[in-house]
Amino acid sequence: PLKTTALANTLAQRHTPRYLRVALSGPFQHYFDYLPPQGQSITSCPAGSRVLVPFGRTHKIGIITAHTQNTRVSAEKIRYAEQLLDETPLLTTADLDYLHWVADYYQHPTGNVILAALPARLRKRQQALALTDTCCRLAVDIATAQAAVNHAPRQQAIIQLLAQASPAGVALTTLRTQHAATPHILRALQKKGLIQLSTTQPTKTQPTPRTAAYALNAEQQTAIHTIGAQLGQFAVFLLAGVTGSGKTEVYLQLAQQVLQQNHSVLLLVPEIALTPQLQQRFIERFADGVAVLHSGLPANLRERTWHAVRQGLTPFVLGTRSAVLYPIPRLGLIIVDEEHEPSYKQQDGLRYSARDMAIVRAQRADCPVLLGTATPALESLYNVQRKRYTLLNLSRRAGVAVAPRMHILDIRDQPLQAGISNPLLVALQETIAAEEQAILFINRRGYAPVLTCYSCGWVSECTACDANQTVHRAAAQLCCHHCGACQTLPQHCPACGQLNLHPLGQGTEKVGDYLRTQFPDIPLLRLDRDTTAQPGHLEQTLSQLQTAKAALLVGTQMLAKGHHFPRVTLVGILDADGGLYSTDFRGSERMAQLLLQVAGRAGRGDRPGRVLLQSRQPDHPLLQTLIRDGYSAFAQAALTERQTAGYPPYTHHILLHAEAKRPEPPEHYLHQAATWIQQQPTHVTCWGPVPAPMARRSGKYRVQLLLQATQRPALHQLAAALRHHLEQTTPPHGVRWSLDVDPM
Repeated sequence: PLKTTALANTLAQRHTPRYLRVALSGPFQHYFDYLPPQGQSITSCPAGSRVLVPFGRTHKIGIITAHTQNTRVSAEKIRYAEQLLDETPLLTTADLDYLHWVADYYQHPTGNVILAALPARLRKRQQALALTDTCCRLAVDIATAQAAVNHAPRQQAIIQLLAQASPAGVALTTLRTQHAATPHILRALQKKGLIQLSTTQPTKTQPTPRTAAYALNAEQQTAIHTIGAQLGQFAVFLLAGVTGSGKTEVYLQLAQQVLQQNHSVLLLVPEIALTPQLQQRFIERFADGVAVLHSGLPANLRERTWHAVRQGLTPFVLGTRSAVLYPIPRLGLIIVDEEHEPSYKQQDGLRYSARDMAIVRAQRADCPVLLGTATPALESLYNVQRKRYTLLNLSRRAGVAVAPRMHILDIRDQPLQAGISNPLLVALQETIAAEEQAILFINRRGYAPVLTCYSCGWVSECTACDANQTVHRAAAQLCCHHCGACQTLPQHCPACGQLNLHPLGQGTEKVGDYLRTQFPDIPLLRLDRDTTAQPGHLEQTLSQLQTAKAALLVGTQMLAKGHHFPRVTLVGILDADGGLYSTDFRGSERMAQLLLQVAGRAGRGDRPGRVLLQSRQPDHPLLQTLIRDGYSAFAQAALTERQTAGYPPYTHHILLHAEAKRPEPPEHYLHQAATWIQQQPTHVTCWGPVPAPMARRSGKYRVQLLLQATQRPALHQLAAALRHHLEQTTPPHGVRWSLDVDPM
């Protein structure tokens, strides 16, 4: 018996994990093995926890991914971990498996992907913040409080909110993320003795509707019933609803069903800062049950919100693309709003598509995913044709609103003032006279896209990019919109010294200046990156449009972000030809999506709308198809073109990028890579290397190599081998390379 017991103990020791498998940040595809910190057992270091480990002569923060009994490191070389940083795991095994899949698919270092799922503070050697809330409540009666803030509208709004809250008050995180309560406002209210702050331990919120649901039409009811029947299992639905058709109400009522089943909901939006109306709809409906996560939040607030979501205390998550990587327990539904938006694709570092990852995440969670848009991406429509997605249509606007009428204005041989033709100007005058609002869309910010000298022909080129510097007259600057470099607007030509400098073309600033001369007594608002950089400007602009009668709004593609302007009856598009002859094969698709999204801002109230598109190519087949037959016909024609040309979604792409401060090294490096690829037995086609569409950007020369295949497995198998080959070779000095899977 003693020998049997000893043998059993020996076998148990052999099969008991001894090492921690740790993922570290850096260009590493593999994991690293360590012994547990001295004095701690292997079981006290669970997977999903952060650990501080020695790495060379320094230390790194890593994530424990597993326990193992085998290691590639010899016994005398394996090192002890220094310190376990978390008492409880931050990530579950399911979270780690999903993130490992993301790393494999996008050919990105696993440790970098896993750490990207953590808030910024937790990627460093810092303890997780304690998950406590500071609650705010009224310290006086409502009448006294209102009298004290009679001349402060933003303070009044906070007082009114607290008056309607429970006696326990409202969490400070909620006031700051959902109601724009800045520290300055709260300090002012506290100084007046109107509010009290107290620390509480957060509890799970059960979102209950605070506002009534809208009445649904037959198509909305069908969509909710169809998706609701699939709750608890994986399915992909494409909700193709015309602008103003009530997609948001479908989201709200489906989310309510999921939350009542004690499951979580993830709603992804392209940019939270540009969709305050959508955010407000969900907050009004579900109150404290909504967690808002985006990069604009202060680091501490973002981390506390992240912890609340991870622990299931806040079951509704409203976030931008990075939220698709975060740990969210008991997922019951994922919604991707405006699924066609290119901003769902990360363009540096981990180059993932949040829309595509949402589908993978839903499949792993056994829950449905809903892709909503008025202008579906061609890839999504292709998947509908292949029976992978279920198409649900909302073909008419909610309530009494009707779709706007669209007309093309032929501006060939037409005199233009700041890009505006006389027929469009007359339409603006009629709109203003009727005390209605109008939008003018031009997808170019600044005053003019280039400054030139009429004496010698000098143009304002960026010294670091293959691009012109844009004139910003109000700021008296020349700015590059690619690298961000700015300089003072010159008075004399830098080349010949003459005073003959003139801006060419127009941007939102120039259009706005011209309209002020034509409509001096009418509110004129501007919406672009320059104006929204000012805190509170977007909210102020939207508020002015809601209260004004006649008004003009000039803006860029920000106008297409789902805003609701019920008094807008006219939309003027100054240049409808932007994507017709683009070097990007997706140019016409993006042009059509942008035009229809902007056009959808007209006629959303009880007055009919119209859209005037200025074009120098009024007979172009794609433009005619879009206007005459609608987006579905346009998309089908575009898909036929893609199939003929062998473009995605009928083929699959991976790009190999290389860049350096001189053009020759990256080009030579990719030629070597192309030679290696051509020696491999594969069905993948290799194109290039060639200069990138903008060959020089931010002082770096960029070259790319395109891999194309009709079958995705063959493409990814080659990409994995190529990555391994490149990691084993040393690139020329100063050359950086990266792989971009499914590039946009």
